[in-house]
Amino acid sequence: MKATIDEAGRLVIPKLMRDRLGLRPGPVEIVADGAGLRVEPLAEDSLVERGGRLVIPPSGSIIDDAAVQALRDADQR
Repeated sequence: MKATIDEAGRLVIPKLMRDRLGLRPGPVEIVADGAGLRVEPLAEDSLVERGGRLVIPPSGSIIDDAAVQALRDADQR
């Protein structure tokens, strides 16, 4: 998927890709990965207690079998 970096250094991630990866507006972590970049949503720093157990709050990402397979396939290229 192609995108353009503007003169201010902004990059718009196409909606299809944002939706597929569960990226939402807000802060993200950008990491240099070889000659590319990796964009990761920031994880919540706090845990939530539910039913007497501490759990990590959901990120809003929907992960199903098709999403996992697509990520595996993309990693093989």
